[in-house]
Amino acid sequence: MPQPPPMSAARSRLDDLVDPPMRADARRNYDALLAAADELFTANGPGIALDDIARRAGVGNATLYRHFPDRRDLLVAVCVNEVKALCALGEQLVAEPDTGQAFTRWLRAYITHVSARHGLAAAFASGRRDDSEFVAACQAEVEAIGTSLLRRAQDGGAVRIDIALRDIITLVNAIAMVTETTDQREADRMLTIVLAGIAKPQETKPIRRQKR
Repeated sequence: MPQPPPMSAARSRLDDLVDPPMRADARRNYDALLAAADELFTANGPGIALDDIARRAGVGNATLYRHFPDRRDLLVAVCVNEVKALCALGEQLVAEPDTGQAFTRWLRAYITHVSARHGLAAAFASGRRDDSEFVAACQAEVEAIGTSLLRRAQDGGAVRIDIALRDIITLVNAIAMVTETTDQREADRMLTIVLAGIAKPQETKPIRRQKR
């Protein structure tokens, strides 16, 4: 399995893609598209026509597709602050002495951040060969911090060693998708089931029977 990039490298690449060098007019168009997409995705969901977003931003369709070739690119770009907040929390949790609790807190935050934006869980659900560089960079940053937390939890004996981060992300993405329109309690209930499944079994000592 390929190793995730170091956290610093993943963050640097994402920063370069989120804030690329542009001429002033291109930057205005880029920012206008993000603002329009944020407004219309929030009001109408991630299925809103991209033509409507271009019109709201006051730019042509060609300009939209030049900046964001795919709907997922635009959706993830609008939600990049959620991605960065999730990764920042993960960096704080790396210092927590209770490694199992730190990983649990990060997974719960993952569901909260991703489900807060309709469609982000689906956009983030899996790495595909046709993912753009931007989507792949967001996934790489999340994978880098998540892998660090998972390995600490495994080393601390809280999580089974045969579990990979991508397996867990697949499960929590599913939770985020199905609980986008429900309350946090339902997400917590489902996450509890996942945590029970990935927890390292506790060793039990055989019971000695007393001789009569």
